Amino acid sequence: MAGHNKWSKIKRGKAVADAQRGAVFTKIGNQIALAARGGANPDMNPALALAIEKAKAANMPNTNIERAIARVTDKDAAQLQEVTYEGYGPGGVAIIVECATDNTNRTYPEVRTVFTKRGGSIGEKGSVAFQFDRKGVITVGASGEEALLTVLDAGAEDAVEEDGELIVYTDPKELGKVRDAIKAAGLTITDAELSYEPNTTVELDDEKQEKLMGMMEAFEELDDVVNTYTNAA
Repeated sequence: MAGHNKWSKIKRGKAVADAQRGAVFTKIGNQIALAARGGANPDMNPALALAIEKAKAANMPNTNIERAIARVTDKDAAQLQEVTYEGYGPGGVAIIVECATDNTNRTYPEVRTVFTKRGGSIGEKGSVAFQFDRKGVITVGASGEEALLTVLDAGAEDAVEEDGELIVYTDPKELGKVRDAIKAAGLTITDAELSYEPNTTVELDDEKQEKLMGMMEAFEELDDVVNTYTNAA
């Protein structure tokens, strides 16, 4: 793994700022509701445990978390579904947009509009997904050879040091297990999530890079969007 691309780094910083404003509560609440379909007990549902952990890191109130979990069994609540859209951005870069929605008739046009207005185009399912690998990604607040060996011993497939942290990659099915092993080893985890990591990257000139960043930020502003990925370097 070559480490996160430019958008991944910007997105991580943006998530911190958004969390401080409480702007991510809707998105995280949707993630919790989706994960809770696999079981309402986080001890038995690793995906839910990860979503709740992210919610707490964003200082999301416990009442919001409980409400999101309860949404699964509330027959009066509009039920969410996971939808993934694929397409192309400036310079032909590949883009994946993950959504949680109770109305695809609303979500699809909103996502398509961002693609077209920002110099890209929405594609068919599978049109760009082959350019990404599904991975577990854990951010560890540590650096150096000893920390690197620790995360590899915990079962990580690979790890890259960036800006004084370790970006740790795992098999998606092993994310929870590796995360727990790293925590048990005494290292601090600042984030853990499932991600689409590009298997090759595309270089863009400054103008196209700026247009791409504008497009990705426009996606993130949509309430139904929970995550975005690109293979731009």
